[in-house]
Amino acid sequence: MIIVYTGNGKGKTSAALGTVLRASGYIKRSGIIQFVKDGTQYGEHHAVRHYLNDVVDMFQAGIGFHDVPGDDQEEIDHEKAVREAMELAYRILESEKYDLLVLDEILTAAMAGLVGKEAILKLVRTVPDDVHCILTGRGAERDIIEYADLVTEMQEVKHPFQKHKNLTEGIDY
Repeated sequence: MIIVYTGNGKGKTSAALGTVLRASGYIKRSGIIQFVKDGTQYGEHHAVRHYLNDVVDMFQAGIGFHDVPGDDQEEIDHEKAVREAMELAYRILESEKYDLLVLDEILTAAMAGLVGKEAILKLVRTVPDDVHCILTGRGAERDIIEYADLVTEMQEVKHPFQKHKNLTEGIDY
């Protein structure tokens, strides 16, 4: 199954990680490639390292969110990181090691112009029938939505950011 979690609301990565947790309960192997998140430790890194490392592998491919406050990376470096993440995804799919592959923030990378929707569609068309693949991020293109088997759009109704609240450890990261 090809699954897409998209939209402007919070919860896309959380939904994907919930699926990883569910799969791990059945001793299914999961691989997670984070496309734009940098090497900063997020809660999911701690959980995988301490509790799920027998069934989950996490690959940090990104160098940080593109074109946001604090982004001091060059455009060419973001493009290179996404290109390398795509190559990693192909290698992982060829390895036949995983039952579930999460391409975290790949849709955000596409929205930022760092990878084209055609490249994403080409990649997901290579997903073997016995592997499930989750794509997350804002701005899913219509062609990707149409190709997917399951699509959920997260819609922001209310968020603490609207009141200029700080990020919450364990909730936001």
